[in-house]
Amino acid sequence: MPYRAPADEFQFILDKVVDFGGLSDIERFSDVDLDVAAAILAEAAKLASDVIAPLDRGGDQLGATLESGAVKTSPGFADGFATLAKGGWIGMLAAPESGGMGLPLSVATAVNDMLSGACLSLSLNPLMSQGQIEALEHHASDEIKALYLPKLMDGTWCGTMNLTESGAGSDVGALRSKATRNSDGTYSITGQKIFITWGDSDFAENICHLVLARLPDGVEGTKGISLFMVPKIIPNADGSLGEANAVSVVSLEHKLGIHGSPTCVMDYNEAKGWLIGREHEGIKCMFTMMNNARLGVAAQGVGVAEAATQRALSYAQDRVQGVPLAGESGAICDHADVRRMLATMRAETFVARSIALACGVALDMALDDADQAAKGAFLIPIAKAFGTDIGHEVAQMGVQVHGGMGYIEETGAAQYARDARITSIYEGTNGIQAMDLVSRKLNDGGDAAFAILDEIESFAEAARGHMPALAKEVWSAAETLREGVEAMIALPLNDRFAGAVPFLRAFARVLGGHYHLKAAIAEKDEGKRTKLAAFYMRRLLPEHGALLAQARLGAADLYAFSMDELSTG
Repeated sequence: MPYRAPADEFQFILDKVVDFGGLSDIERFSDVDLDVAAAILAEAAKLASDVIAPLDRGGDQLGATLESGAVKTSPGFADGFATLAKGGWIGMLAAPESGGMGLPLSVATAVNDMLSGACLSLSLNPLMSQGQIEALEHHASDEIKALYLPKLMDGTWCGTMNLTESGAGSDVGALRSKATRNSDGTYSITGQKIFITWGDSDFAENICHLVLARLPDGVEGTKGISLFMVPKIIPNADGSLGEANAVSVVSLEHKLGIHGSPTCVMDYNEAKGWLIGREHEGIKCMFTMMNNARLGVAAQGVGVAEAATQRALSYAQDRVQGVPLAGESGAICDHADVRRMLATMRAETFVARSIALACGVALDMALDDADQAAKGAFLIPIAKAFGTDIGHEVAQMGVQVHGGMGYIEETGAAQYARDARITSIYEGTNGIQAMDLVSRKLNDGGDAAFAILDEIESFAEAARGHMPALAKEVWSAAETLREGVEAMIALPLNDRFAGAVPFLRAFARVLGGHYHLKAAIAEKDEGKRTKLAAFYMRRLLPEHGALLAQARLGAADLYAFSMDELSTG
């Protein structure tokens, strides 16, 4: 079954679940009402379904290759990228004064969800450029903006982010790349970076690398790092291409999945670079785009979950096997356990998507509302971690629905499982996201968390007259979570870290109950959304209690073992 982008699903969630309508009161988004958003999403759905999705299997089977130091991309990727760029989708988040669409982050998140479901490998390329555009808009000089932004937004040039080094993964402050000042105001950059997504391609005239490096007087750790623009080819002042820079692709990583996306080892040998922002403030510049980047990765996970669910549903309705105890088709979708898996896949995808879009709306409204800014910041680690965990889990469940055929590459189910796996590691592993949630995000004494719980309980109270059973489950879960937040705040930091992952999942579980309840209330006729909400409340929401019990345990039992004791059974 070919992937079809679910534009109607996004429209429903934006309209009925995550309060998108309030954005029209913000001056920047006054022209983007629900009708405009629906039209944009319909066009993006056509692009994702008809142009990008057909490239997915070829990208996996043939993949990107490195030939004579240059990347050769998968067949069709160049044309697909050109169509995407021509439609203006690379600059959809950029300000209109910079030549972008100026769309709300929530709408862009929906678009990225669809593109990721269509072909995760190719969709990563514009995401890299989107992040770079945001960093340049906020921190680059006017000269750099004028030279780079138009080329990045029209797809003539592509952008990358160069953070990771072999000895400095999540600990970015341990990087060894060096920068020295040149007499002409430029800098010379020397070092090697790994895991650089789309570090090169054969369909961009130039690759523009944002590189973190340390100047000689930069202090140790993250506070001594600076950010530099280091292009593959040094542009002339008029935007034409000049001489090649001392930048090279050493090799491509051999990866579990996303074979169509070239993940490069990059070498810089006194390459010429230009400072972005101020010296020693590179991390600050990079973190400008971190929320958007993490939400973009959440959308990647949700997009793959959607694609995996569609494929599993199609297979389960066609595959005849065994004698089901219910239903008449004889297809495996009539077996109770297959029904359980399919309903779980659909319910979980809805929750992860709703959390991501709610986060996007909050960050959009943060332009005018400090409370929404706090809400968006709190939801970011939940959206990223839960969205990507669900992408992985749903894709794995899709393999299980296919049975033995799921393990056979020709069905395509295995590709989703392989491709989704990286998203839980991108932009800070999900363990790091959970640690951020229980530390920095609770440093306000829990104010942001409690405000979200107040919102959930208020809606559940209002819903009691319409759907008392479902509303009661959500209200009770929110109260239990409130106690869990209070307990977490009272723990020492490392004890919080020990329970961070189950705490984050518990919070996502309760948010899921809230969003399913809102969907059911909006449906009115107690149809498919009400049935799915009831399934979620009965079978998935109850997990929050056990998760919170884990979260409160502290760290003592984790350190009770020596490494020798863990090394043998």
